[in-house]
Amino acid sequence: MLTAKQIETFNTQGYLVVEDVVEPDLLARIQAEYDASLAQHYTRWHAEGLVADPAEGLSFWDKLDRARAANLEWFQPLDISLPHADITEDTPLHTGPAAFDLLTHDPILDRIESLIGGELTSTPIQHVRIKPPEREVQRDEVRAHIVATAWHQDRGVGLEEADQTEMVTCWIAVNDARIDNGCLQVIPNPPAEMYPHCPRTQTTMVEAFVEEDRAVYAPVKAGGIVLIHPLTPHCAAANTSDGYRWSFDIRYNVTGQPTGRAQFPDFIARSRANPRTELRDWRTWQDMWHQARSTAATSPYIDQHRWQHDSPGCA
Repeated sequence: MLTAKQIETFNTQGYLVVEDVVEPDLLARIQAEYDASLAQHYTRWHAEGLVADPAEGLSFWDKLDRARAANLEWFQPLDISLPHADITEDTPLHTGPAAFDLLTHDPILDRIESLIGGELTSTPIQHVRIKPPEREVQRDEVRAHIVATAWHQDRGVGLEEADQTEMVTCWIAVNDARIDNGCLQVIPNPPAEMYPHCPRTQTTMVEAFVEEDRAVYAPVKAGGIVLIHPLTPHCAAANTSDGYRWSFDIRYNVTGQPTGRAQFPDFIARSRANPRTELRDWRTWQDMWHQARSTAATSPYIDQHRWQHDSPGCA
């Protein structure tokens, strides 16, 4: 659980860095699971002649480098959510047991419970972010999960139905997040309301509301987390280092309140009142996402974002 001082810091500053939260064994299982998943995709790409070198002897990062250099879609197969559009029956996503264990990791849930109580839903607004050195990324790549992330508030990337939902974002460092590889920046002391955003290459706050002179960096070591209030403006600068930066951002809200993305599955991660309602089988979670994918592929498109080009401040 968080201390009283940590809770006060979060409530006043709008964010909190907590080191040494994710257990080393779980981090190792995450890395092994992702290595095995990427190896499957890479082996198929090699068989199809899309990459020259066989997977044998290549590290996870080597395989990523070669897939990226070949301009293959390496990111979506590793993400823990579906894309915002063009979903098909076979759109890949990652729904392995170690990823599920991260969403239900007790040391994370303990910290979230300290802030919004013991009835916690894991929401579908969640992503992995595996960011290469930005100078090596294709020029037309604009996804915030791969390149620099624009200034935004997390309330602003859900639909209006969740504007009153009590929620917390948990940003998890798989390897060290430093200033040079694009750790988070936050603007402390968040406002009491949501600022207007615009649908540019990413959903981003209107520039007039970005007080960048007040921004501070939030570096965190592997296994640490950054907890973020839904109204706290934050971004992540470009990765200017020579290596990748790997993180997850996941979100929890009070059970029974809207997640802001109802077309994708949520589940009860913790319930002090009724523990039997907690989801503990990763296969069920996987099935929920596969069903959501099938529904999205065969149903009218549902926009994940509320902002339009004629929204206030966007003209």
